[in-house]
Amino acid sequence: MAGRLALMHRIYLELGPKKVFACSLDWPGWCRVDRSEEPAIDRLTDYAPRYRVIAERAGLDFAPGEPVVVERVKGSSTTDFGAPDAEPSADAEPAGPATLARDVALLRAAWALFDQTAAATPEELRKGPRGGGRDRTRMVEHVTEAERAYARRLGVRYPPYRSVADRDAMREELAALLLEGGSGTWSTRYACRRVAWHVIDHLWEMEDRRSFS
Repeated sequence: MAGRLALMHRIYLELGPKKVFACSLDWPGWCRVDRSEEPAIDRLTDYAPRYRVIAERAGLDFAPGEPVVVERVKGSSTTDFGAPDAEPSADAEPAGPATLARDVALLRAAWALFDQTAAATPEELRKGPRGGGRDRTRMVEHVTEAERAYARRLGVRYPPYRSVADRDAMREELAALLLEGGSGTWSTRYACRRVAWHVIDHLWEMEDRRSFS
């Protein structure tokens, strides 16, 4: 039994009116959306090799095991729009210093890979099927401004950035608060997952759209 539990990958499902998010409870930011439960779980699993890059950047072994749904939460129109919007009850469970340090290491890895990818990406990105999608600079601005808004939910308040140093200072303050287990309108673990998801989602989008082939 102990071996079986060690290999269990705990996930929860956020059920919107039209779409479903499958999210890992223990690997922050690893969330994928689809039209129903099974496709969402399959999509989450399909992205395991891409999340492995983030885990390895954080210095962690990545062996999540088979996904097991441990909770379902009610989503909203935001879920259908393509963003997670509901906090699972599992995030209210106490998290020790080692767990918080691991979560923050993964968030830092996501930040580092996003910045690295943006630096190596041309300004113009391949458009979506309807001709939409942000180019690189606008995508980077969107991600950093969203982080500022997310940080306010934990009481970390910064004016619009005037430099990369301002952005990095906000990230450091946010990471320190998460390491301490600080919370606001979001719990600590949900905040880390939600911030990481947004960074990773656009990291993968940038990787996919920078190829014109």
